[in-house]
Amino acid sequence: MTTTATTTEQVISGLEGVLATESSICFIDGHAGVLEYRGYNIHDIAERVPFEDVVFLLWEARLPDAAEAKTFRAELAALRAPAGQVIDALRLVPSSAHPMAALRAAVAMLAACDPHQEAQGRAANVLKAKRLTAQMATLVAAQHRLAQGLPLIPPDPARSHAEDLLRMLNGKDPDAESVQALDIVLNLYAEHELNASTFTARVITGTLADAYSAIIGAIGALKGPLHGGAVDDVQRTLMEIGSADRVRPWVEEALAAKRKVPGFGHRVYRVLDPRAVHLRAMMERLARANGDTRWVDIALALQDELKQRKNLNANVDYYAAPVLYYLGFPLNLFTSLITASRIAGWMAHVLEQYDNNRLIRPRARYVGAHELAFSR
Repeated sequence: MTTTATTTEQVISGLEGVLATESSICFIDGHAGVLEYRGYNIHDIAERVPFEDVVFLLWEARLPDAAEAKTFRAELAALRAPAGQVIDALRLVPSSAHPMAALRAAVAMLAACDPHQEAQGRAANVLKAKRLTAQMATLVAAQHRLAQGLPLIPPDPARSHAEDLLRMLNGKDPDAESVQALDIVLNLYAEHELNASTFTARVITGTLADAYSAIIGAIGALKGPLHGGAVDDVQRTLMEIGSADRVRPWVEEALAAKRKVPGFGHRVYRVLDPRAVHLRAMMERLARANGDTRWVDIALALQDELKQRKNLNANVDYYAAPVLYYLGFPLNLFTSLITASRIAGWMAHVLEQYDNNRLIRPRARYVGAHELAFSR
């Protein structure tokens, strides 16, 4: 008997607009350009609280008081140094490897070195969340320095998360403006509802796999050029254009070739990404501080040209790319930096999924053959 799909079945390509779960972590209104973390508008917290407090907010559903903030920051700082075996594993990664591949391997080794990897319960998983969040920044910096043949800079628990990340990456004490800029970047990338990598983390968590497995899967999803990997391509595009006076002919050539311009458009936002507002201002501040407005000039000219021609709005990656470049991050490390931020949101969703778990198991509409005659 031939099997056919019922007429009520509907396939939503890419699951666009499908509500897959209920969550109290993040709210997005793509038409109004609103982004909230646990009820707080991103415009109210992005530049006013340090990354550590945003992490606490995402996990605990409230901002910490002064004593809680001090304790939490100290806990994260104390966990910043990974086990020696993890660094040894990074040393074995070829320098030609993609940094995100190295990061996946490092997190796998973190899991192997954790004697409580399989432990469940809120307390056990919050400890894993703290360890992963604290050490992800260290791993990003360590992977870069090892790939460049540079000596490793051990973490300093007396410093803030953003300050220590910059110091471990660049090998020198960062200035206050750079620290503040990175803190804001970390806050803006910390969480964004059910994006591809977060959904991946929740799917894996839904099987009751350990939290490390969920994060490894999320890293793999973030690496893709249609997700976190797009930020690398933004700066490459600005470099390809080369100067502001080259923007118009470059756009004409790109549109004629139907070439997708990275950093524009978003699956959810129909107006300007609210995170881009902060990143654009930060890009301009860092350009002035560095005495180099070249990337600002190109970025603003390209944004204006595409807005006028195609009514396209910049997304979070567009202005983040020159910001990270001004902060000393090499192009191939941009997505790794996002990982060091998004780990906070990933773990918030992992914890929420564990608290109210149901295996995530969608169906597919079958469009293949039926009742083929078997013969050999």
